[in-house]
Amino acid sequence: MTEGVGVSDERQNLLIHWLQEVLGDGVGALVPASADASFRRYWRFPYQGRSLIAVDAPPEHEDSARFVRLARSFRRAELNAPEVLAEDSRRGFMVVSDLGVRTYLSLLKAAQAPVQWSAQPPDQSLDPDPALAQADLLYGDAIAALIRLQLRLSVVGLPFYDIAFLRRELELFRLWLLADLLQINLSVAEANDLERLYSVLVENALVQPYVAVHRDFHSRNLMLTETANPGILDLQDAVAGPLTYDLASLLKDCYIAWPRERVLGWLDCYAEQAQASGLLKASDRPKLLRWFDLMGAQRHLKAAGIFARLAVRDGKRGYLADLPRTLGYLQELGSLYAELQPLANLISHRVIPRLSAR
Repeated sequence: MTEGVGVSDERQNLLIHWLQEVLGDGVGALVPASADASFRRYWRFPYQGRSLIAVDAPPEHEDSARFVRLARSFRRAELNAPEVLAEDSRRGFMVVSDLGVRTYLSLLKAAQAPVQWSAQPPDQSLDPDPALAQADLLYGDAIAALIRLQLRLSVVGLPFYDIAFLRRELELFRLWLLADLLQINLSVAEANDLERLYSVLVENALVQPYVAVHRDFHSRNLMLTETANPGILDLQDAVAGPLTYDLASLLKDCYIAWPRERVLGWLDCYAEQAQASGLLKASDRPKLLRWFDLMGAQRHLKAAGIFARLAVRDGKRGYLADLPRTLGYLQELGSLYAELQPLANLISHRVIPRLSAR
């Protein structure tokens, strides 16, 4: 181990010693690789001519054994998930392959700028704007990977997205965003409207075909890779759930938004592939847009609650910057679906003003 490695806490010190045990000499200095909304921490380090990732997942908070099982399942399904090279689930340490530093989010933001980030000129037939054509290519690869995930990853042994699971997620909006972060007390009418919407969203989820669901299939967890693009991170929370859940995560991303016409174009690309592969019945094709939009609403209510919880409980206030975008998706649906109009009004007239005043 390089002498310059600093030890910032006991867990990091234990991780360094574990790396020495399992890899021996030649482990380079650890450099923080990324941070996420969980208790996991990641470091990048050189080893024998390649870059690897060390993972600290405290066992009292994280299930490393589950990550290992799922990562191997993803790879057997020919999905570009991290390869687990060493692991100690009891202590919560892992070494995994490095999928690089180019997140979809950074590249898609560059495309929106627009900034030319690819050394190779894109196919002009996809989009007259070269930068936006790059976005088409990225989403095309992600949709192809999602189809593969849904076709090949078995749901056997995965937790089931049942009524209780869906409602627990929906309640995060009321408990953490409205009540805790913003101190909003709902009127009886508002509470009843929200309860009716929850029932609609749960029913919308349960009527869909159930497939393997990543649960966070979005631009922060997708990496541009030279082969088998995209690399897929943060897969440990996979469940058996609705067909459109990951699709909504991808195309109605809490971290980057696109005009609805572009989103619907990508939705059509998915629909064609899903129908051709047998994931989507021809008789269900007309239902897909409603499934997708309402699944997105469920996810955005959940995400808004999680962002508030991260700020209030965990002191991670950076996610509050993503709340207006996340709530914006819900406001947009208010003009498209009568069931969403009361929620859109609540957000416009009570939530956004209170959020802006903070």
